[in-house]
Amino acid sequence: MYELKTKETDSSVIEFIESVDSPKKREDAYKLLDIFTESTGYEAKMWGPSIIGFGSYHYKYESGHEGDAPLVGFSPRKAKISLYFATGDTKREELLKDFGKHTSGKACVYINKVADINVDVLIELIKQSVSFLKKTYPNN
Repeated sequence: MYELKTKETDSSVIEFIESVDSPKKREDAYKLLDIFTESTGYEAKMWGPSIIGFGSYHYKYESGHEGDAPLVGFSPRKAKISLYFATGDTKREELLKDFGKHTSGKACVYINKVADINVDVLIELIKQSVSFLKKTYPNN
């Protein structure tokens, strides 16, 4: 059976942010912590060793693979800051057009710093992702 690596833990979000090497990244992590907390209404929790997640949902794929994941989250990584939003939401691409300087992968949107992005669009992305996941996985 596949074992999920990214699980909610009891680790301290503040201790994790304080362990970030770059003072600028640490400052941005605190800004993001405030933005995500206010936008979701959820308390920040550590997921695995390095993801700060908000809320959670239980997913189950047709393959039988299932697990729990944060509704949204972020991680201040060495190279870039990773932002985690719902995958499969068509509105995400639309919102990203006005987001500012970023790159994106399947599940992540990567930014260098908060100053590079439109915070109002970030708030919309967060709210849209939470709304999409609550509709897609209503039994949470």
